[in-house]
Amino acid sequence: MDGTVSVSATKTSDNSSRRLYVRPRGFEIVEVIPAEPLPTSTLSVADLFARHAELNPHAPCIWAEGGSWSYSRVAAQAGALAVGLHNLGVEPGDRVIVQLPNWPEFVVSTLAVAEAGAVLVPVGPNCSARELRFTLRNSEAAVAITAETWNGVDYLQRFENLLTRLPDLQYVVTVGDEDLWYDDRIFQFEDLIASGRGREIPPTEVDPRRDPCAILYTPGTTGAPKGVVLTHDNLARTALATAARLALDAHDRTLCVVPLPNIFGLTALLTTLGTGGALVLQETFDATGALALAREHEATVVHGVPTMFVMLLRALEQGRARPDSLRTGVIAGAPVGDDLVRDLRRRLIPDLESAYGLTETSPTVSITTRSDPESKRAHTVGRPLEGVEVRVLDEAGGELPNESVGELAVRGFNVMHGYFRQPGQTRKTMTEDGFLKTGDLAMVDPEGYLHIVGRLSDVILRGGNSVHPAEIEAQLRSHPAVEEAVVLGIPNDVLGELICACVITAEGALITADEIRDFCHESLAEHRVPDLIHFLDELPEASSAQARRVSLARMVRAEADRTRSPRRSPGKGARDRTGENANGGP
Repeated sequence: MDGTVSVSATKTSDNSSRRLYVRPRGFEIVEVIPAEPLPTSTLSVADLFARHAELNPHAPCIWAEGGSWSYSRVAAQAGALAVGLHNLGVEPGDRVIVQLPNWPEFVVSTLAVAEAGAVLVPVGPNCSARELRFTLRNSEAAVAITAETWNGVDYLQRFENLLTRLPDLQYVVTVGDEDLWYDDRIFQFEDLIASGRGREIPPTEVDPRRDPCAILYTPGTTGAPKGVVLTHDNLARTALATAARLALDAHDRTLCVVPLPNIFGLTALLTTLGTGGALVLQETFDATGALALAREHEATVVHGVPTMFVMLLRALEQGRARPDSLRTGVIAGAPVGDDLVRDLRRRLIPDLESAYGLTETSPTVSITTRSDPESKRAHTVGRPLEGVEVRVLDEAGGELPNESVGELAVRGFNVMHGYFRQPGQTRKTMTEDGFLKTGDLAMVDPEGYLHIVGRLSDVILRGGNSVHPAEIEAQLRSHPAVEEAVVLGIPNDVLGELICACVITAEGALITADEIRDFCHESLAEHRVPDLIHFLDELPEASSAQARRVSLARMVRAEADRTRSPRRSPGKGARDRTGENANGGP
């Protein structure tokens, strides 16, 4: 059967309509639960998935390099893994690190942790060793699930070393084939699942509104990461509300090219499984491969940051075939140009929607819809989700009228419970009446559409990754040839922003831009290494650090056409053979 055939409509016990249809390619009849925001907090993340696994056990849940996984297979493995975790001593509320790429095992682990009543702490596989150690220490994770090796990194060795240093970390579970007989604290993923088959864990009572489901670490205002605590209700209800705006249902297939361990990836996962659809996983993003996967599996949905979509368009320009099945998706995670969105809708994804959100809001705050006027779809990030309030605040915290620019604040079911073990940071971010201050400058127009103007904070959004300058500045200042450094974001059509390091070298020091980047590579993740190095004699005078950053950003943009990244600085006050300073100035 190669088409979607409408069969009937029926009434359930609660009088809600459910449509029945036959899934293409011979799959059994699927019962569809419309994607609607939950009016009350009734579902945990495990329940969100389980209701579709019960209704449509043989429907496809995951397509990955190793083949397809049905809902029943994913449910069975997640249930068995939950038992295995329980047998290791994992109790409700315990934290479990999951550091895996876009593999089916990440999905299984996420559901198993939720079923066990534990708290998921997702960590990207490209996370640096230092960031991983901080996350493990701060979360006091009892168990970590990771790959043995991936992309040239020996995670097994890394975690073996950590087991001896972190008393809270009791067990490591690895996805791979190595025989781990030599250590009774390290288990193979498949072995742990096998130990739990045919058994059940004691019933776990989960209060969706109160109980944490996940802690996601995001850069803090001082450079130290903050653990964002999201409840089951935060994630489940926001996923369903987002899916409703996109009109997703069980015959949608989401091409997942964003990393599953970040909030955007979790959104792709939960909006898909929460509506009974299927995930098409790409292990690491590659534009040509993504288009091929979309064609092969007839993907209808794809989410991504602007960088990814630019690369998809470039792949089309190079002659790659366009997948006709793509229908909708979300572009977010970095500043988005109006021309890019229009081009994407015309050439690739007719109903691509712009959204605004952040980790602290699970993540969706607002999103455009197909029914919005074209001018609003092109120039705004839509209206807030139903049940989500937004305010625009002045510097004193007072509410501003429509069409005024100020700091955006958000209140609703999507707002986090707080930062893990950082009550001071939580109080600083939340108002007394429950609004989250986002640090973003915004304006609400008379029709209620949200316009994002800029950011109060210094966080750089590079290719969908949040990068805080303080961490990079500290690394730069630790080099003996660097006297001072200021890091800022510079707009870029592909990555959203580039990381620019403005460096003052020590007197008499000689250092090149490449040498600075190599030094940063020693301690920083790849996406935190500066793209541009701008050498200066001195920093501009300014009334504050923020004003200095603004002044530097203007200067760097003005000089971008003449000098992008000088190859060598002859040191503070020195001049090169042309009589000009190393930064190209007079």
